[in-house]
Amino acid sequence: MRKTVSTDKAPAAIGPYSQANIFGDLVFTSGQIPLNPTTGEIVGTTIEEQTRQVFSNIKAILEAAGSSLDKVLKTTVFIKDMNDFGKMNEIYAEYFTEGAYPSRSAVEVARLPKDVLVEVETIAYL
Repeated sequence: MRKTVSTDKAPAAIGPYSQANIFGDLVFTSGQIPLNPTTGEIVGTTIEEQTRQVFSNIKAILEAAGSSLDKVLKTTVFIKDMNDFGKMNEIYAEYFTEGAYPSRSAVEVARLPKDVLVEVETIAYL
């Protein structure tokens, strides 16, 4: 049975999708971009600032689902410029525990919604 997750502590969906879905003991978050949940405006102009906001949004959604960043099993990172990967990776590492890092894919893409620099989706457990 699927349960939809929604919180005002993360940006509202900007299309026909849910912030996250729970199926069984797994939480699947939609890709999060660096939007301020209150204003809907893009936060930051650098990859570091935008990555921090993305993880703030993911954290809020996972907590609303009854999970946490510590329970993330898999991430997919979409990055506009792979030259920013090292800087993004430094911020990314702040949100996970060494030795228990999630599995990850990272893909450079031509364009992201609202022309942001990074988008991240996760799969976590409850």
